[in-house]
Amino acid sequence: MIELEGVPELIDPVMVAAFEGWNDAGDAASTAVGHLNREWKGEVFAALDAEDYYDFQVNRPTVWMEGGSRKITWPTTRLSVVRVGGDEPRDLVLVRGIEPSMRWRSFCNEILGFAHELGVEMVVILGALLGDTPHTRPVPVSGVTSDPDLARTMDLEETRYEGPTGIVGILQEACTHAGVPAVSLWAAVPHYVSQPPNPKATLALLNRLEDLLGLRIPLGELPEDARAWQLGVDQLAAEDSEVAEYVQTLEEARDTAELPEASGEAIAREFERYLRRRDVGGPGQGPGGHATESGDLSYLRDTSGDRTRPPRPQRPEKGRPGASRPDGGGPREDGGAAEGGGGSEAGGGAEADGKGPGHGEGPEDGGTPDDPSTG
Repeated sequence: MIELEGVPELIDPVMVAAFEGWNDAGDAASTAVGHLNREWKGEVFAALDAEDYYDFQVNRPTVWMEGGSRKITWPTTRLSVVRVGGDEPRDLVLVRGIEPSMRWRSFCNEILGFAHELGVEMVVILGALLGDTPHTRPVPVSGVTSDPDLARTMDLEETRYEGPTGIVGILQEACTHAGVPAVSLWAAVPHYVSQPPNPKATLALLNRLEDLLGLRIPLGELPEDARAWQLGVDQLAAEDSEVAEYVQTLEEARDTAELPEASGEAIAREFERYLRRRDVGGPGQGPGGHATESGDLSYLRDTSGDRTRPPRPQRPEKGRPGASRPDGGGPREDGGAAEGGGGSEAGGGAEADGKGPGHGEGPEDGGTPDDPSTG
């Protein structure tokens, strides 16, 4: 029995979760939950015991100084709660952590224990995969579920994926078996510019979450960061003719595939989002519903030029029709190459992030250099 102290009775709570690691390409998913936590000033009420789930040689603790004393931050998964919605409030339970190294079934059972005690009505898990998608086009976001009824009522894809999976897939199945409605939202990150951060993919996940839950999420400076990121990648790609040609090929394939889908449904979705953002909210909201104070987004920005600085794009491998593996880790989720052509957990041809040791080492900033004193 999980004892929760200091947590008030929640209103129509939905759990939103993301985990650094294999299913978090470009750190897009974990950054999205971190953004929600900052914008809505989430209060942490619980943290899982790091000893139970993490290999500290893979995800090392970090040491820092506070008032002359050394402190240690252990890699773990934390839960916080935020109340949103103004006149019609509801609560979100935010789960942000690192994909566990071991005991995944116990990990999921503990998360579900919190969901049960808090009366969570639905679990939404965010993920990001590497795919053959151009950075110049809107980021594809797929919504998938294992529940046929939920797929019909919420216009989601019913997953048919078979193959290697991460904690996102395991937690979704655990929710399904426990009778808790669960949805996964997957953003496809361009494989040739996969290094974090990717504010454009983070923004796409938040927009899709808005549509799914009918909420207006304060975006702060994230749209500006996304535009600066794309401009930066444009400039870097233009310096390499081979990369520029490859991006053009992806653009043509994407435009051809999406031409029949430029439907009234997509236009209506954008219009509904526009109407939500027209409503001026409470304190801290500017015109159009955007927050005027965005919290700490310094890790997304180049402080010298006030621009997001993306890493240099990876050159495509000659003779390979599929996505390259710039990070050298993790299998493809679908075994295929073309975007939207396979059977990944996201419903299309994409691959997991494949992060190895050295990524996701810190729960807040995605990792710091090893300190010799930590062993």
